[in-house]
Amino acid sequence: MALHLHICGLHRPYLLLTLGLTLGLLNACSTSPIQSSETLYSQRLNAAHLKHIGGIQQFSLQGRIGVQSNYKGFSGGLFWQHTPIADEINLHSPLGGQVASIAKNPETITLTDASGKQISASNAETLTYQVLGWSLPLDGLQDWALGRPTENSPSASTWDDNGLLTSLSQNGWQIEYQNYADKDGYQLPHKISLKSEQVNLKLIIEKWSNITP
Repeated sequence: MALHLHICGLHRPYLLLTLGLTLGLLNACSTSPIQSSETLYSQRLNAAHLKHIGGIQQFSLQGRIGVQSNYKGFSGGLFWQHTPIADEINLHSPLGGQVASIAKNPETITLTDASGKQISASNAETLTYQVLGWSLPLDGLQDWALGRPTENSPSASTWDDNGLLTSLSQNGWQIEYQNYADKDGYQLPHKISLKSEQVNLKLIIEKWSNITP
């Protein structure tokens, strides 16, 4: 906004008063941006979308995963069954051979490698790092995979005109969402990129199933 002010010929008291009012007006303009109706509308869509998918408690997904870390990499297939109390994840090589399976319950997490050896730990990130050489953020991923932030943890996010997340920053991870697909009335992510200081992870979800509120 251009503001034109003619002050020539004013006496000093009026000049000071005019300058004060002008500075106050400029300060108000700079600190109180007006949100467009489009921005407010997308905010409402985002809130409605998060409320809708917030009820999802159980799901299964099948797809592909690619991982690059400071030490090791991995590329292959992924099958994941999630319930409120348990997770079952199978990782496969590009040729279909099982590389590892991860089982989580309220007490522990156990990883079984290709040779059948079992290792347990208290959390998935520590376990996968010790055995596979890269960290899988399972606790956050159960929400991030659905396109929502995990609860009880600070986050920052952006969304598109339809209210769907385009980026999310939480728990040391930066998540980017490229595509969504409709499944049983839910808009769910199709392509996700996750980055931490040590790991780059890409997830392509080819099939959603067993979506249960």
